[in-house]
Amino acid sequence: MSAPGRVLVVDDEAGIREMLTGVLEDEGYAVEVADSGERCLEMLSSGAYAVVLLDIWLPGIDGLETLERIRDDDMARKPVVVMISGHGSVESAVRATKLGAHDFLEKPLSVAKVSVAVRNALEHRNLLSENSSLRAEVDHRYRILGDSVPMKAVRQQIEVMAPTNGRVLIFGESGTGKELVAHAIHARSQRSSARFVEVNCATIPEDLIESELFGHVKGAFPAALAAKAGKFHLADGGTLFLDEVGDMSLKTQAKVLSVIEEQRFDPVGSGQTVQVDARVIAATNKNLEDEIANGNFREDLFYRLNVVPFYVPPLRDRAEDIPVLAEAFLNEFSRSYGRKPKRLLPSALQALSAHVWPGNVRELRNLMERIAILHDREDVGAADLPTSNRRHQSRQPASLGFASLKEARTAYERDYVERTLAAMEGNVTRAAAALGMERSNLHRKMRALGIRAEALAD
Repeated sequence: MSAPGRVLVVDDEAGIREMLTGVLEDEGYAVEVADSGERCLEMLSSGAYAVVLLDIWLPGIDGLETLERIRDDDMARKPVVVMISGHGSVESAVRATKLGAHDFLEKPLSVAKVSVAVRNALEHRNLLSENSSLRAEVDHRYRILGDSVPMKAVRQQIEVMAPTNGRVLIFGESGTGKELVAHAIHARSQRSSARFVEVNCATIPEDLIESELFGHVKGAFPAALAAKAGKFHLADGGTLFLDEVGDMSLKTQAKVLSVIEEQRFDPVGSGQTVQVDARVIAATNKNLEDEIANGNFREDLFYRLNVVPFYVPPLRDRAEDIPVLAEAFLNEFSRSYGRKPKRLLPSALQALSAHVWPGNVRELRNLMERIAILHDREDVGAADLPTSNRRHQSRQPASLGFASLKEARTAYERDYVERTLAAMEGNVTRAAAALGMERSNLHRKMRALGIRAEALAD
């Protein structure tokens, strides 16, 4: 039988060892025995056991000291320990629990209690294994890649503040990975077993955002055909991520401020107050201090959210991370699409490192996905990169030889918008997202700068 069914019985009484062996073998377990704590530790060092039934009163080192050594051992997968005692006391049971014992049985032992205790111990071990696997999966999915100084600082800051309940405000351009950082904070927090609930404040219509955040009762407005729980309620005990919080209206900002301060709210159309405990993480690609000065963002809400400021640098400020990110994304997409592994040649890595990346990490990730899908050969060189990426990788923004600052600024804006549009292959919607603008605003900016999207296709 494999390790999940192996049980080690440790008792200095031969009759107890024989009785437990018979009971557990009848249940289908593979049972081995030891008559001392020293022999128990020796067997654990050379074999894997799922459960140890450990007597407290043993010759030599007793059961509690044996349990302590099992706890302190660095074995890959520890067994679940159930203590046995013929002279049980509250003090012994408490100490055994503090040392990591899962259960405590008193002699004389009954067949039913032994069977239940071992079955529960195995279920507990399986649950621990599942939780460990889930944590490993979460850590992999939300890992922060890059060994540049800025990204080392980001990871260090996450480790320091994630276990707290402090509110976090994440700044950074579109596509830098603000959502990834928010997920990483939640995954390493004491709330990780609860929900991570996300709200994109820029995509929800103004007339629906209150319902989205706070929920509503049936009939609260014409479209409210059924009651709905809001995001704050869903995040109770967990984390609420307010993405693009700078796009929230002043009216909604006032209500969010009240909820953050009081941790309670009334769903739309309801007179009943809902109490919540949600940690709020917010993110924005805007300069909120400028927005405050322009009357677009509440200063009091800014200070409530900005308990722990968090800046995610653009990709151009950490170019040394580009090869690591590119290879990780390419491997990820090659596996997920069932494509053969691909290798980025030095020429491709050099070209990628020289690119300006107006869409930041999101743009790089999308590019690697495209290569994983469309590129058939194992080696990927600079010539295999999309034309727009190669065309603009070394292009410098026009900034010299202008008659005025206004003329230079206009030229720089035109150059930056053109590069972004080219990187997004003329897709105005994606370019607007990369620039942190509404699509309609980008169209107006293009008209003002004399840019035609179709002209980028040459």
